[in-house]
Amino acid sequence: MTYSIRITRKSAQHTSQWSGGSTTQLAIYPETAVYSDRSFQWRISTAVVEAEESSFTPLPGFWRLLMILEGELFIEHEGHHSVTLPPFEQDSFSGGWTTRSKGKVRDFNLMLAEGNSGELKAIHVAPGLHLELVGVRDHDERHVDEAFYCVNGPVSFLIDEDEVTLQDGDFMLISKMSSAKTITVSNQAQKKVTLIKTSIFYS
Repeated sequence: MTYSIRITRKSAQHTSQWSGGSTTQLAIYPETAVYSDRSFQWRISTAVVEAEESSFTPLPGFWRLLMILEGELFIEHEGHHSVTLPPFEQDSFSGGWTTRSKGKVRDFNLMLAEGNSGELKAIHVAPGLHLELVGVRDHDERHVDEAFYCVNGPVSFLIDEDEVTLQDGDFMLISKMSSAKTITVSNQAQKKVTLIKTSIFYS
């Protein structure tokens, strides 16, 4: 299986305002999809919540995964569950639920249309450490993408012969990743670096 790599540097990312703060789109699929039209299969973004209390935009037909990057957030899903999230903890919920939150945070979001699924994982890499991450096996021929968001860097990646370095806020999307590919992550900085790894499985 072939694969492709797309890098979106922090300086090239688009940020827009919403009622409770701002959101930055990192990737959307298909690439021609428009978030406001709800025509996407998945969308990855970050957001800054500046209001102490806010209500989530209704997204019926979509499933959401939300991970906190900075701060602490209390989320309440009316008629379902509530949870308090510290940094790098996550919640999974339907976009059709009535959802309210309390707390000023920076968060990471994955939105999935029905029929698709995905996972979020925070990876902390100590100074001088090298990690090997094996690409997800595509058991049933579904399309599999993997993405990495650099919370703080720099951090280097080696994928076959491709070498990539991400700085703070940079984003990398690897399309059609297979189990045959091993991703080597290296931290040569003098501090711990953190990545958010997103795996997306869709029809």
